[in-house]
Amino acid sequence: MASQDSKTIETKVMNRWIIVIGAILIQLALGAIYAWSAFTTPLQGTSTVTSEFAFTKTETQAIFSAGLATFAIFTIIGGRLSIKYGPRKIALLGGILLGLGYILGSFVGANFALKLIFIGILGGAGIGLGYVVPIAVGVRWFPDKKGLVSGLAVAGFGFGAFIWILIANPPSILGFKGLITQYTVANVDNAFLIYGILFFVLVAIGSLVMKNPPTGWKPAGWNPPVCDPNQKKVGINCKPREMCKTKAFYLLWLMFIIGALAGLMVIGNVQNFAKSPTDGFTAFGFSVQETIDFAVIGAAVCLPIFNGAGRIVWGQVSDKIGRRKTLISMFLFQGIMMAIFFYTTSNPYLFYVVAALIGFNFGGNFALFPAACADSFGSENLGLNYGFIFTAYGIGGIAGPILAGAVQDAGMSFLYAFIPAAIMCIVAAILAIIYKEAKIEKKAK
Repeated sequence: MASQDSKTIETKVMNRWIIVIGAILIQLALGAIYAWSAFTTPLQGTSTVTSEFAFTKTETQAIFSAGLATFAIFTIIGGRLSIKYGPRKIALLGGILLGLGYILGSFVGANFALKLIFIGILGGAGIGLGYVVPIAVGVRWFPDKKGLVSGLAVAGFGFGAFIWILIANPPSILGFKGLITQYTVANVDNAFLIYGILFFVLVAIGSLVMKNPPTGWKPAGWNPPVCDPNQKKVGINCKPREMCKTKAFYLLWLMFIIGALAGLMVIGNVQNFAKSPTDGFTAFGFSVQETIDFAVIGAAVCLPIFNGAGRIVWGQVSDKIGRRKTLISMFLFQGIMMAIFFYTTSNPYLFYVVAALIGFNFGGNFALFPAACADSFGSENLGLNYGFIFTAYGIGGIAGPILAGAVQDAGMSFLYAFIPAAIMCIVAAILAIIYKEAKIEKKAK
């Protein structure tokens, strides 16, 4: 019997990369929220094209922010439910709510309040339930590569935005039309309906492999770390109540708020910024069509692709040089990029590069913070613990996009949004200097 159990476990070990494939499928669908910039112009219209929705910029950002806030809250709920009911069922439930939110949202027309409830709140809840599952399951299967697998597990989130934006509203230079060809209620809502169905199917398939490893399993040749005896309340199997009493938790939480605020400010408003009559490309003599193409390429290609890549690269870097040094580097880099971004609309290539690097740095948050949480507070309760840290994402998701939307509606320059975000990134780098990683020792082999 013992040899049979050993053989079963070994088979599971050899297939552990299937977990990563399932995680990417789930995250491709959940990345829908980062494709929101494809819908902002169709919902609000432009100076030359009238939308039947006629939403204000602040209203379009309110839907986005509601989704981000609900997303953050439901990561805690998802972590608790996955312990009670298992990760597979909760991932599937997340897919059902996300798909249902977009499907119901496609039937309410130009009703802003119902769009907010269905796509923002219900869809965001589905994303939150599904998001934490592949991270927690992945880290359990890959305790030897926490940074890398955290990045891989959420890489699909960034790449998903690339896919969904291109399908909805591709730049004209690609030579094909997307789902949104007119700014009419029927046309845009048809896109929401199709997306809702696709999101459910992808999450349902990915959820099939969401299963924790056998109790006591570990990768061949790897021995779990032990806590530094001088470091109290931090380490393996720490629970949320203990975690929330530590300075490390609040430092990670504050850093994440800033990282989310800066990145989501750009993700939610990159097309609005590019098309701004005072700050955008038209202010430097580019045509309206050129401006639209530049905006879509920046939002649909450069930013999301590098967002996905950043999750993998920053995670792998942190496995080699440590979370603290990586956090310092990432926030300093992001602060510089946020300050430069305002000055990029005079040159589309510079715009593409800086948008890509902002996405690259932003993506790093989603590899570094779960890995740092696992390092400091243990992998056993990561689904619960990371949910509490992830509430920072909701706060940043409300503050960043709505601040930029309000600045636009007030007729002010984007400078008044980007520069404060840049300063806050520098503050986050200082917090990372103060942050101390969990001190661990490897057990003797």
